[in-house]
Amino acid sequence: MQNIDPVYFIQPIIVILFSIGLVVFWHFKRSFTRAVLFYSFLAYAGAIAIKVVFQNFTFVAFQAHFANNPWALGLYFGVQTMLLEVGGAFLVAVWAIHRGKLECKDAESYGLGLAMWENAVLLGFVGLVNLIVIYVSLSIGGPTGQEFYSSLIQARPDLFYPGSQALTLIAYGLLERVTSLLFHFCWGYLCLIAAYLHKRQYFLLALPMGLLDFFVPFEPALTLPVFEITLFILGLAALGLTLFATLQHAVENA
Repeated sequence: MQNIDPVYFIQPIIVILFSIGLVVFWHFKRSFTRAVLFYSFLAYAGAIAIKVVFQNFTFVAFQAHFANNPWALGLYFGVQTMLLEVGGAFLVAVWAIHRGKLECKDAESYGLGLAMWENAVLLGFVGLVNLIVIYVSLSIGGPTGQEFYSSLIQARPDLFYPGSQALTLIAYGLLERVTSLLFHFCWGYLCLIAAYLHKRQYFLLALPMGLLDFFVPFEPALTLPVFEITLFILGLAALGLTLFATLQHAVENA
């Protein structure tokens, strides 16, 4: 019975170290407070919790009705992210600012906080724990291990790719996490500035960034390299647009 290649542990470990390291750097070099950590967690965790509940009640019926139509599924995922993650980040920012807990200078950190909870915790730490459980379960072997292996190789054959092929997947996985960081930073930054300055144009700029998840169902048709590189380019474009739109604000607060 084949076990997964330990090289797969590289991706979540790098993501965790990079995401947390960036937050620590921002704490000492710029500004990242405990309030930012808390409110970014509240915004992100709240959005994900609502997503999970909503999808548990609707996804099977939606998928059956639209027969895996990628356009419909793209809107299904994209609108949820747009309304819950971006919209939720804005509402939490409004509430925190009203309570005097966050200020305009916390905008960068707020975006980084959202990115950290997504990458370091949900997809980094949880992903690493899942890989460890799989590795240990397959190492133990026995009838249970063999049954687990049989089901796993059907559901996740990529976990059993040879080392060179696995490294390619890891590279694209890391690129995907960078893309995620760019988008979460952008919409978190814009949402907090919008809430603090009462300028809804910043929120309206952030809102469509949540449609990032619209592209998820199109990955098989685009192929993994095209999919990941395209989204990374969109992430860079979002960052450029965010910095350009807030240039006057940055100059005034320099």
